[in-house]
Amino acid sequence: MTDVGGGFGIGIGVGVGVRPYAELTFDSEGDVDRVTQGAVSRMEATDLLVFAHGWNSDRSTATRLYDRFFAPFQELVGSGVRLGYVGVVWPAMRFSDEPIPDFDPPGALAEPGSASALDPLTRRALGEFWPERRAELDRVAELLEEQPDSAAAFIEFGALVRELAGVDAVPAAVAPAVPAIFTDDVLEVCRALSVALVRAGAPGAADPAGPDGPGLTVGGGLRGLWGGAKELLRQATYYKMKKRAGVVGERGLGPVLAQLAAARPALRFHLIGHSFGARVVSFSLRAVPDRARYVKSVTLLQGAFSHYAFADRLPHDKGDGGALRGLQRRVDGPVVACHSAHDSALRVFYPLASRMAGDSAGLLGFDERWGAIGHDGVQAVPGAPRLSLDTVLREGLPESGCVSVDTGSVVRRGGAPSGAHSDICHEELARVVVTAGRMGR
Repeated sequence: MTDVGGGFGIGIGVGVGVRPYAELTFDSEGDVDRVTQGAVSRMEATDLLVFAHGWNSDRSTATRLYDRFFAPFQELVGSGVRLGYVGVVWPAMRFSDEPIPDFDPPGALAEPGSASALDPLTRRALGEFWPERRAELDRVAELLEEQPDSAAAFIEFGALVRELAGVDAVPAAVAPAVPAIFTDDVLEVCRALSVALVRAGAPGAADPAGPDGPGLTVGGGLRGLWGGAKELLRQATYYKMKKRAGVVGERGLGPVLAQLAAARPALRFHLIGHSFGARVVSFSLRAVPDRARYVKSVTLLQGAFSHYAFADRLPHDKGDGGALRGLQRRVDGPVVACHSAHDSALRVFYPLASRMAGDSAGLLGFDERWGAIGHDGVQAVPGAPRLSLDTVLREGLPESGCVSVDTGSVVRRGGAPSGAHSDICHEELARVVVTAGRMGR
């Protein structure tokens, strides 16, 4: 195995109350831990719930998420259904200043200090996420703590973040695939991110466009942009995890499930993913053989990938389709995209992180080309219905194809900067999974 940063390793599911439960562990290259694979393969079940966590997770957080989310299921399924519970564990990164509803009180994990400074838990997690970059991370932490009122300091910070994100090594021929957030003028980027923090309701964030906010003139007070600089660092981890999530899904989870299905053809799989974990389970569909019918449902909770992913044709480029175009047809059941307008991580920050090359002024605007499936559901897939959560719980779901479900009635709590992005432990969402998988009483 390669890199299992973020404190992830082999686990036996200590602290998860449902049974049978096992964790399926992958490294950053998608290589599975064979011990965990063996534990899953021995499960006695008719239906496996396979859940992949998202970006803001360490090992402890992932285990608590699985414990909370899986808890209602046994009381919801029919008598002929024997559930097995699988928690997918992949190397992610937790910023401890992003409290998770019902897990952390707001601000409980971060120690007092400047808004831009890295708290000790986050600094340690960054060291595990980038174990070969400790010198660069020490300097990044120093700059965020000191907040120099200097354009040169921001230029240095931007260069360090580009190194961490790995975009300096991208060949010029594929440079347009690097988000402009890493290539444009660093002061303008930090200003755009500072504005985004204000829009997301981050405490203490100063609007650079407002009368009390910092400007962009050298000597005119740049210290207020360091909150945006910290967000740029956060986006660098997201950028790395976005690519990693696709790799883990396509090269790791997908082939493992295909092997298990070949050995046990009667086993039914129900895939669940939160945030970048939704990307993990969706990209695993690339490894499903044509005409295979073992994936019975896919439920995406606040999915952090393009709302055009399943489209055969993009509205802004009719000659191209989404990264997952047509893969919903490899699911013997519906692909359900749960979305909420209260998710500021996807409403505000995802478009910034996803925008490709363009002029820097565009960073301040919203272009629906860069929207997330967890913000406004599936787009540009003809015939894909859009339903409310109440309608789904009362009337059910289509038997196949993509469907968008507005879960904003329950997914609505959470502090800045992510909003309700992690507010997913609700029985109503468990019932959506049961309905999608046709497992109900």
